[in-house]
Amino acid sequence: MRLNRLFRFALLAPLALGLLLAPGALIAQAGGDQLLKPADTQKLFADKVYYKGQSAPTQLRNSGGVKFSDGSYVLATLVDNSGYSSDVQAKYQAYFITEIPLKIGGHDLPAGIYGVGFVADNKFIVTDVGAHDLFTVDSTTDEAMKRPTPLQVTADPAGGYRLYSGRRYVPFNK
Repeated sequence: MRLNRLFRFALLAPLALGLLLAPGALIAQAGGDQLLKPADTQKLFADKVYYKGQSAPTQLRNSGGVKFSDGSYVLATLVDNSGYSSDVQAKYQAYFITEIPLKIGGHDLPAGIYGVGFVADNKFIVTDVGAHDLFTVDSTTDEAMKRPTPLQVTADPAGGYRLYSGRRYVPFNK
């Protein structure tokens, strides 16, 4: 009799364990992407970042990003660009890191570290860390946004995400 119970336990224990662990695995797979707020990104960004031969202090209170379901990140933070020339200041407002290739306004952006900015004529510019222009795309103004902030990342109702500066934004996706 005791051997019978032991045999049943040996057969049922792995099944029970599998049933207990399966919901966790399903939740992790279905978890999807996660929008990151400043409190989340502060653990990931340094206090200063390198751009064009200098280090600029980050404004971590004005940061955001996305953690994709595969564990990769896209991060953005405003920087204090006061130590740069006026032409660099005009186009370098935020530090942008992507661990995966993205599409921004129809342009391919490889994984890397970039300077970005919302510039005149409703444009958004992407530069490398040497301040060389890579591409410029149109930005859009979201008049319906109720509480604009200096920088944030939100989900785009059309799919993908939006990088905002105030009410101006550019869409991006994988």
